[in-house]
Amino acid sequence: MTVGLWTSARSGAAAADGPMTFERLVEKARNAANQPYAPVEIPAPDLIERVNYSAHWQIQFRPDATLYVGRNKAPVQLFHPGRFFPEPVKIYIRDEAGTAHEVPFVRDFFSMPEDNPAFDLPEGYGFAGFRVMRPGLEPDWISFLGASYFRTDGPEAQYGLSMRGIAVNTGLDVPEEFPRFTAFWLGPPEKDDEELSIWAELDGPSVTGAYRFGVVRNAAYGGHLTRISAHLFLREDVQRLGVAPLTSMYWYSERDRAGGDDWRPEIHDSDGLSMAAGSGERLWRPLSNPKHVTTSSFMDQNPRGFGLIQRDRKFENYQDDGVFYNRRPSAWVKPVGDWGPGQVQLFLIPTTDETFDNVVAYWVPEGPTEKGAEFRFDYDIQWRARDPQPDGVAWVKATRQGEGGVPGDPLPEGVAKMVVDFEGPSLTGLDRDSGVVPVIDALNGRIVEPIDAYPVVGTNHWRLMFDFEQTGPEPVSLRAYLQHRDRALTETWLTDAWVEKGQG
Repeated sequence: MTVGLWTSARSGAAAADGPMTFERLVEKARNAANQPYAPVEIPAPDLIERVNYSAHWQIQFRPDATLYVGRNKAPVQLFHPGRFFPEPVKIYIRDEAGTAHEVPFVRDFFSMPEDNPAFDLPEGYGFAGFRVMRPGLEPDWISFLGASYFRTDGPEAQYGLSMRGIAVNTGLDVPEEFPRFTAFWLGPPEKDDEELSIWAELDGPSVTGAYRFGVVRNAAYGGHLTRISAHLFLREDVQRLGVAPLTSMYWYSERDRAGGDDWRPEIHDSDGLSMAAGSGERLWRPLSNPKHVTTSSFMDQNPRGFGLIQRDRKFENYQDDGVFYNRRPSAWVKPVGDWGPGQVQLFLIPTTDETFDNVVAYWVPEGPTEKGAEFRFDYDIQWRARDPQPDGVAWVKATRQGEGGVPGDPLPEGVAKMVVDFEGPSLTGLDRDSGVVPVIDALNGRIVEPIDAYPVVGTNHWRLMFDFEQTGPEPVSLRAYLQHRDRALTETWLTDAWVEKGQG
């Protein structure tokens, strides 16, 4: 099952009392919700603070300590704790019979310079998380590190956005909580296409949980797949429970280039929120960098999917040959079973650089989230190049905003222009005389004539162009699509917009 240093360390590791099953983990989480929350105790807080970014970067997991899990011998390496990941987590390995052995924290698992402050940490401190490597110990493709965060490098081997196990009270006037995975059980795959299975115990001030992850590398659609079954138990009332939360970064794009002074044309991990409503309607909300914190809500019943997407995949639109934003993965959440009524929420935080994750999207179930409540959510996360293309309709290619009015005429005050490009086979063969009709709605604002929709010469896409103005201090909520003979030709584009530049 495992080789190298782990084989030696395992001889001193105690096996769990009887086979470990996921049902036992669910019951453990349910019982924990009936007990007061006990914050994790950091063994040596002053010492771990000295393991800063530079010191942590020097610490490498030794290849001969690699854990090989399950019948696929999935290679797993562990993360050393540090200033930014000080809370220890327990790592267990489950064998085919279900017996679980805890992996002891052994300093010899890691190589580091002799003057590294990590040498002063007490033995048995605990790990920060883990990652799964490609065969031959090639670069990792999925990792779990910090709170309940996890991510994959997607189809182009480039890390970007992250997922969390759960979001608690995001975007409210009460402190947000960050429950954490406190223990992991790594074991044999439960389906033929999986590399391994991962069970995780979640603990936080207001919620406990048990998670089952089935992880698939190079799924049929070309990216990675994470199958999740989340069992949640509330130990306190929660004002906002965010299911399947995605976390990303957006600084600026072609829509709001004035928002950044960097030399690169665009900087973002994701450029839009894509949604497949329970009704079958497809929606696209381009991301923005607002001047103030904003929350947008999209009501739905039994959503078919949603995700934070990096649709723009062209290098020339980013010009970054170091971190390759054009290769960043998209994450598409596909519910399994009916999730009932609720809403997809998009939470945006202003940012002035690319080092800050300022975008969060998640599902908020309708109904009470009170102490004692139990929830189960099953879903797949498809780590793709972009979202699944909508059936039968074109999709949004780009969103741009600028000064209103007509070039050459005096610019009208308080008016901005919005330009939306659509692309897809439903538009093929149509021209200005085909009867394509733009359908536009505005809340907290007014659409200013003229409105134009036309095929762009020399391309395969259509352009919708219109001016708008605000009627109050709130942003204008815009919604638009192209229609032909009472049939939608495109997905629905929607956004919140301000006339003033730099507002988002």
